[in-house]
Amino acid sequence: MAREAVWGGIRRARLKWAAVLGALALITAAVASASSPNRPISSDPYTNASSMHKTQVEPHAFGQGNTIVAAFQSGRFFDGGSSNIVTSTSLDAGPWWAKNALPGTTVYQGGPYARVSDPAVAYDAMHNVWLVASLALDASVRGAAILVSRSTNGGRSFANPVTVAAVGGGSFDKSWAACDNWPTSPHYGNCYAEWDDNGLGNLLTMSTSTDGGLTWGSARQPSGSPSGLGGLPIAQPNGNVVVSYTANYGAIEAFRSTNGGATWTSAVTVADQILHSPAGGIRSLPLPSASVDSAGKLYVIWYDCRFRTNCASNDIVMSTSTDGVTWSGVTRIPIDATSSTVDHFLHAIAVDPATSGSSARIAVGYYYYPVSNCNPATCQLDFGFVASSDGGTSWTTPVQLAGPMTVTWLPPTSQGNMVGDFVGVAFAGAPRMAHPVFATATANSGSVFHENMASAGIDVASLAGHVRAHREVVRVGKFGRGPGRALPGDTEFPSTQ
Repeated sequence: MAREAVWGGIRRARLKWAAVLGALALITAAVASASSPNRPISSDPYTNASSMHKTQVEPHAFGQGNTIVAAFQSGRFFDGGSSNIVTSTSLDAGPWWAKNALPGTTVYQGGPYARVSDPAVAYDAMHNVWLVASLALDASVRGAAILVSRSTNGGRSFANPVTVAAVGGGSFDKSWAACDNWPTSPHYGNCYAEWDDNGLGNLLTMSTSTDGGLTWGSARQPSGSPSGLGGLPIAQPNGNVVVSYTANYGAIEAFRSTNGGATWTSAVTVADQILHSPAGGIRSLPLPSASVDSAGKLYVIWYDCRFRTNCASNDIVMSTSTDGVTWSGVTRIPIDATSSTVDHFLHAIAVDPATSGSSARIAVGYYYYPVSNCNPATCQLDFGFVASSDGGTSWTTPVQLAGPMTVTWLPPTSQGNMVGDFVGVAFAGAPRMAHPVFATATANSGSVFHENMASAGIDVASLAGHVRAHREVVRVGKFGRGPGRALPGDTEFPSTQ
């Protein structure tokens, strides 16, 4: 009842302040790299002495209609996971947000687990249910279970989680979930969970729900038992589901299901990865991000240094496919010149699901260093945004949404100072706007951090006149080994909780 009163107050206050906040919600790029205000949407509510506060990291977001739900770790531990997953929900496409902590997950929120990590947000249109997948960790920081928390009231609150799978002798990692929201699909209303088992060499595993996440089918491995990290199930309008991920040996791969998750094919190679390790001790896993347009064209992005002399810094690059089997050559998103010193990493892509082909609207958010050759004291971390209104043929000039931040303002982890292993971008509203969700930080106060979640509403159409109208393409297999490239036989990924 109290929560409904809060939402009611928000709706009434929204009428009063709509004109003011509407001005903040629209960002244009009249000047290249113009800085624009971002809006704080959450802060860490926890105070337990065993984790770091005030810290929020690793957001994901999804939009449907006027609703956006974002989820992220809150109260980060050094060696993995957080005090809990916190959500922030907007019912009006961005101006107003309200946060909730997922119940029944960790001991800090009435649950059985020591920590939780890796949130992913999904919406099931057929069953009108919002889902947040997460990775539950035990006291030994082992991935103990894949959880899904459900909301049946539009993302205002979530129930105690459903267990998708509980670990046997391994250790789960990198949970994800997505739903088939295409009415044309024979599997409309299916939701797909994905994770890997770090204790079994990062064995990739899938499970399917047909009832809005209430129950989940048995765990299934793709043919050939591929291994990797960061799998992202994406449903196409024809009902096929394509899962892209980073393979253990340093490539982007993909497998698919054509029968609603009953079986999964063997993996194909999307492209090799050639990586420059970002400086300054920042945690920056080379995970992909993926989306799909209304015609079923798949877009996968990752960071890669193949276009840079001596692999001195990373670009955000992209490959596309219509079937998840045959993939295009690697395309560089031209955020800046290849001769620049800028290093790009930790990114997310979203395609407006109401658009396709040469009219597809694409939004990409990413972190970057203006100067790649830096150290923890000199690295300046920014968050940027670019977009395309023509399916990736041309791209807008970049917009800076946050920064500069110093790396030491971020909570330390066993794999580097952390803003997240991924960020979020969602389309919502009418007209539809892109809403990146990302972590921002200011200087610490002693042992207390100041790292919170923020978002901004961006009208992609208004950016369309400010474009970089060139692309650079490399076909798979037309390049040699570069610095940082992993090959078969290299060390597999450690646990990334």
